[in-house]
Amino acid sequence: MRALVQTAYGEARDVLAFAEAPVPEPGEGEVRVRVHAAALNAADVYIMRGEPVVGRLAFGPSRPRQPIRGRDLAGVVDAVGPGVRGLGPGDRVAGEGEGSLAEYACVKASRAARVPDTVPLHDAAAVPLAGVTALQAVRNGGVGPGDRVLVNGAAGGVGSFAVQLAASAGAEVTGVCSAGGSGFVRSLGARAIDYAAEDFTRTGPYDAVIDLAGNRTLRELRGALAPDGTLVLSSGNGTRMMGPLWRNAAASLASPFTRQRLRPFLARTAREDVGDLLARIAGGGLRARVERTHPFEEAADALAHVSGGHARGKVVVTLREE
Repeated sequence: MRALVQTAYGEARDVLAFAEAPVPEPGEGEVRVRVHAAALNAADVYIMRGEPVVGRLAFGPSRPRQPIRGRDLAGVVDAVGPGVRGLGPGDRVAGEGEGSLAEYACVKASRAARVPDTVPLHDAAAVPLAGVTALQAVRNGGVGPGDRVLVNGAAGGVGSFAVQLAASAGAEVTGVCSAGGSGFVRSLGARAIDYAAEDFTRTGPYDAVIDLAGNRTLRELRGALAPDGTLVLSSGNGTRMMGPLWRNAAASLASPFTRQRLRPFLARTAREDVGDLLARIAGGGLRARVERTHPFEEAADALAHVSGGHARGKVVVTLREE
């Protein structure tokens, strides 16, 4: 099969190239998917660059052990491994796995859900990592009717879902973004703050702050919170060596000693959450805001665009037409 393969750590156009790769065989609890669309995420960029550097202990010392980039996918189940229940060949699915920028990829059945017939696969591909991260961030924030909620990084892939989900929960949402993203954020149902023109940490107090950008200190973010507010930290940014680990550790240590709830978290994609989000899209209560789609031949260019940090909503690579 054809796949986008990474040969070393670095930038997209320097280290990614198309190559022939073996068609993967589904293992225990896995399904093999004939990939129609793959959505890109900041996580793909971090692995591509090998940042934070401490992450190379897991990814690989000089290049990723999994050479094929991409995590989110949507397509049609082609084969199932031992122990799979509830999914079978011919099912349209979306999920999060590894190596989705290829003609075929395997994903744990527990991390994939059926796609409703009315939801296009290129929209469904945008859901698993970004949508589930947003859903779990809003849950961790305890967001409810009448809450004042701030989303830092509101124009990105996760942010575009988080704003919509918080607004649908009845919250009054403020989104922090660049000047160019303000109109997009307002279209999601939020008030927009241009981070270059206004210090959002002085615009509170907010009942919940969902930080997806990782560009402010823990002290600054806490200053935007109400005395009993909740700070949700979900970001891969931070120092090149350690990423957000130190800040997240400081938040966990401080949380027991303050009325403010400081909650770093790592999203875990689950079939139930992917299915919930897809059902919301099918029902019209949520939109997958896809900024642009690229053909498979332009997958490296698509990753380069995401790595620039200014994508509005999701970027999707299309491998096959439905």
